[in-house]
Amino acid sequence: MSDKSAILIDKIDQVTGDAAFLEAIGHHALLCHGPGEDSICPLLTGEGCSLLTEAHGILFELDLDQPQHRAILARYKQVVAEDVPIRVVIRPDQVGRYPELLRGLKVSTRSPGNAELDGLAAETEAAEYYLG
Repeated sequence: MSDKSAILIDKIDQVTGDAAFLEAIGHHALLCHGPGEDSICPLLTGEGCSLLTEAHGILFELDLDQPQHRAILARYKQVVAEDVPIRVVIRPDQVGRYPELLRGLKVSTRSPGNAELDGLAAETEAAEYYLG
């Protein structure tokens, strides 16, 4: 088990506070601000993502009404090991529109506070511990 597990924060904005909290409790925060309007996520082009390769946990907070963001989440579900926790934060109105995409994931309709981030960190540590 590594000294510091890495948690990928895939959000459009407000990543600074989440990253600072995770770093303060002993985790390495990997920051992705999501694809820009003129760019495509490397996961969708087949290039892969070095941030994802390093991640032991994922916090996904992108807009599922955007096709590229749905495709990124679907790709996460395809390529990320089952033991890597993925937390998805979406708007309440999106829960009923994307049930298949969200199946099997922990979903929240509000940005995580410190308690939720700590919970994700604990899940990440547990997965690392049990995998040895």
